[in-house]
Amino acid sequence: MRRPAPIPASEEQARQSVRTESIREPVPLRGDASAAADDVTAPIDPIHPDVEGDQAPAAEVSGADVWRAARARRKALRAEIRRFTSRSRRRRMVWLTSIGAVLLVVLGTAAAAYSPLFAVEDISVVGAKSLDAQQVEQALSGQIGTPLALVDDSAVKSALMAFPLIETYALEVRPPHELTVRIVERTPIGVLRSDAGYTLVDAAGVALSTTDARPEGQPLLTITGGAGTAAFESAGLVVRSLPPEVRTALTEVRASTPDSVTLILGDGRTVLWGSAEESSAKSVILSKLMANNPKSTTFDVSSPTVPVVG
Repeated sequence: MRRPAPIPASEEQARQSVRTESIREPVPLRGDASAAADDVTAPIDPIHPDVEGDQAPAAEVSGADVWRAARARRKALRAEIRRFTSRSRRRRMVWLTSIGAVLLVVLGTAAAAYSPLFAVEDISVVGAKSLDAQQVEQALSGQIGTPLALVDDSAVKSALMAFPLIETYALEVRPPHELTVRIVERTPIGVLRSDAGYTLVDAAGVALSTTDARPEGQPLLTITGGAGTAAFESAGLVVRSLPPEVRTALTEVRASTPDSVTLILGDGRTVLWGSAEESSAKSVILSKLMANNPKSTTFDVSSPTVPVVG
């Protein structure tokens, strides 16, 4: 069976076909092959987009390369951490250095203090009046050679107890080798007479010494009940508050009660003191009365606001 013949195109269709062909790009000549090649875009490899055309892909990355890259990344991260924490590390280093220096000084000082480099070589006694300072130093000679920091307080106290005149004491360490003992002697107020003789006592009733003869310059204490009574305590406070001119002239102190202290002076004058209350005011008044009334033999200052001269 024959194929039917094509229908002839109309005149208008023929003209459009001619225009279409006329606007097509001209085929380059053989001499312009390079220019044509430049205008043709090479196909892009979807797997290796940076490789054009039929170029071969890059070599595969090995495990060593991955390890080196990870190592470099860790090093860079550590460097960044060190850079951002440098201030805090410096501050911590300053603190550690300061603490170390303080500990070094403390430990060095302690080691030196407890070493023979700071041992006792010289003992001096300050404040001794009635006592012989050399005797006290000799009693403490057992501390010679002992490091200053290891001086035995109990041994020092035991040695000083042999001297009843010492009321209180204080130790002073003077590096590198000196130990100073500051003592305060007891103040005797008079003597108590007994079968054993005359016992020198202080205001607290502590026996300082006992002799057969009455010590010079010490008044006789005639106290009802003796030491340890309220009358004795009152008499002791009175004697310690007396002005010097009265204390040196005092020969006897009498007291039967705390409110009846009486003083007997060497020239025969008598002072009615009363109790130990307001002793400071009584001392001032008595000094004025004795200066203004040299021929008077009796002075009553038991009531300091109303003194009586006889």
